[in-house]
Amino acid sequence: MARSQETFGKKEKEKKRRKKREEKALKREERKANSVEGGLDTMMAYVDEFGNISETPPDPTKKKKEVKAENIELGVPKREAVDHSQGREGRVVFFNDSKGFGFIKELDTEEKFFVHVNGLLEEIKENDLVAFELERGMKGMNAVQVRIIAAPRPKVVEVEDEDEEEESSTDESKAEDKEENTED
Repeated sequence: MARSQETFGKKEKEKKRRKKREEKALKREERKANSVEGGLDTMMAYVDEFGNISETPPDPTKKKKEVKAENIELGVPKREAVDHSQGREGRVVFFNDSKGFGFIKELDTEEKFFVHVNGLLEEIKENDLVAFELERGMKGMNAVQVRIIAAPRPKVVEVEDEDEEEESSTDESKAEDKEENTED
């Protein structure tokens, strides 16, 4: 005496599902009846030669201007090819003897290049004028074959001799003494 598997709740849920399916089918048929025919053509949009969106397709008889991909420049213009093997001149901006690296600022372009002790032909110090060549490293261009052109000129500071200062001060004091004596 088993009970039937269809309970009141199950019957109600099934009725709701059937009703939803029927409503969906009715809406679909209404849309088909009310829609303007055309399908894909009504959904198409075209882009004209100026980049504007239009509903009319492009005129196939109109001549198209061909542009080569090499002529298109985006952003920064291309640099002329620079031969990096040629000798360059620069000034040592920074050099750390204990760590063995530094930076050289090229005189012409003001670009800074990394230099390592392994790329030196002679010992260098800060402010030395150097000649170098460039080589591509892992993080950019590195200065190699570095040699000194001219060492930095020492600053010339004019210092008067103390003896001369003493002589001039004693001459002045003697002149003052004479003036005082004449006044008495």
